[in-house]
Amino acid sequence: MSETGTTQEETTYRVRVFYEDTDASGVVYHANYLKYLERARTCWLEAHGHSHTALAEQFGIVFTLADANLQFKAPARLDDEIEVVTRVAERRRARIIFEQTIHCKNSLLIQARFTVACVRIHDFRPCAVPEFLQKEMQ
Repeated sequence: MSETGTTQEETTYRVRVFYEDTDASGVVYHANYLKYLERARTCWLEAHGHSHTALAEQFGIVFTLADANLQFKAPARLDDEIEVVTRVAERRRARIIFEQTIHCKNSLLIQARFTVACVRIHDFRPCAVPEFLQKEMQ
């Protein structure tokens, strides 16, 4: 189960923690937070009317992860309903820097900052983020 909510400045992706997400101690395995955060960034893009597939097919670009920084504050557990909040912190010519948080019942679990680079799909060389996306991030 998952859903997405949107405001002009940020998106919220909600998801339930399933058994497959947890480790032997009953908390979310650390690498699975990266999946939640990636899904939330994809939902951010979709909330702005775009998809990774369409950007690749129509404009020949993809976004690739250039930097990731996570701070683990508290664990999520089986059956928790978590919220991943995503917002653009900074825009550059060929990069977008996202700030994301994961919450459960108003408790901060994860603070994260990701830099994604816009690259041409045919050679993975950096290129400018399309103008229409730049405008939507203002």
